[in-house]
Amino acid sequence: MKSSYSYAEDAWRAADKTALREKTGEWRKGLVVERLDGPSKLGRARSLGYRAKQGYAVIRVRIRKGGRKRRTIRKGRGPTKAGLVRFTTSMSKQAIAEGRASEKFPNLEVLNSYYVAEDGRNIYYEIIMVDPSHPVIKSDRRISWISGKRGRSYRGLTAASKRSRQA
Repeated sequence: MKSSYSYAEDAWRAADKTALREKTGEWRKGLVVERLDGPSKLGRARSLGYRAKQGYAVIRVRIRKGGRKRRTIRKGRGPTKAGLVRFTTSMSKQAIAEGRASEKFPNLEVLNSYYVAEDGRNIYYEIIMVDPSHPVIKSDRRISWISGKRGRSYRGLTAASKRSRQA
């Protein structure tokens, strides 16, 4: 027997490509880090710990596709082994998105994140964030553990960060 969230996930997967293209076109015009009223993929968000109550926030982050370009050397000849173009970071795009959301909202803590969509230039992630000082969060025994922790995304403690630091 399937849950209602699995049906919603199937509907999201079978969404018309043109509708998704229109959405990403609108998102591209918006802010890089943007707070939302609720998650786009409710089933996925709830499976990662989101609850529709006070103290929870959903942030959509836009990350540029492709590898990182190093700064060019401005003096002397160009070394052949400079490695300017095909240089990749040790962190995943998802972990970078979580860090950017943490920088934008310093009073909130990253709980988890998930992939939403991508277009030709960008990848979009939604970050589930929690206010650790909110009374509703402090009194809820399922999430109150986050009240004592600070800077989870910076210390590599979120799921995406853990994946990127395993070598």
